[in-house]
Amino acid sequence: MNDFVLVFIKLMIGFLSAIAVINFTGKGNLAPNSASDQIQNYVLGGIVGGVIYNKNIGIFECLLVMLAWFLLVTGFRLLKKHNVRVKQIIDGKALIIINNGKVDIENCKKAGLSAHDVAFKLRAQNVYSVKKVKRAVVEQDGKIIIVLDGEENPKFPIITDGHLQTDILEVIGKDEDWIKEKMREKGFEEYSQIFLGEYVDCKAIFVSYE
Repeated sequence: MNDFVLVFIKLMIGFLSAIAVINFTGKGNLAPNSASDQIQNYVLGGIVGGVIYNKNIGIFECLLVMLAWFLLVTGFRLLKKHNVRVKQIIDGKALIIINNGKVDIENCKKAGLSAHDVAFKLRAQNVYSVKKVKRAVVEQDGKIIIVLDGEENPKFPIITDGHLQTDILEVIGKDEDWIKEKMREKGFEEYSQIFLGEYVDCKAIFVSYE
């Protein structure tokens, strides 16, 4: 087979594999919001580039590699969707780095933030003293959400896909008894009944699967 034709066929296989994963797992891969999504895209680029220009890898081997990558990506995505613990292990979880004007050094270390990094990120949002910060949270994608004294807490997802986000409860200063009480007030008994639960303006808002 002509080398150019072989490269073209393998390129098409990579292209179609990428489309298949994006359509199967959702459009979130186009704008990755977690470490695993970023790595997934990087690895795909490496696989496609390596396979295309390696003459020792034929079409059949190319198909096997893409199939293995597809199964790995979709498998991890399903695990993250149905198991909060797995999601936290793979993507990490939100961390409170400043609470009521006090810096949590341990959480800063977990997030890989030095004192210089924290100060820089605060200045980038026109905050020049930690004493003015009611709460600062590092999200899974590395972004920092800052709530100043006197401001309401921003919107947080406390239940997603029928699973309680315990780390978010910690962020908003609530416990599981509180969320269960709010659920019962709205007629919900189980987390599995709720597609999305949000904390907005100090209130719990639920979207059911029905």
